[in-house]
Amino acid sequence: MEITYNEKTNLLYLRIDPKSQNVVNPRIDHDVVLDIGKEGKIIGIEIMNASKKVNLKELFPIKINNFEKTKAKH
Repeated sequence: MEITYNEKTNLLYLRIDPKSQNVVNPRIDHDVVLDIGKEGKIIGIEIMNASKKVNLKELFPIKINNFEKTKAKH
């Protein structure tokens, strides 16, 4: 996954699938657009006015948790 934040435009983009493909872009909120690729899978999420929608201080630096290890602890 690739996460890009443009401070000048306040745009946050989460690229989940790196493959180049045709997408449709449904707007699910005034400031949130999905990139839907093959088989209806989400390949990207664009968040405009990101500083109002996401706690960027908690997002960066990125923390990575291993889902399987986290799941096993519960």
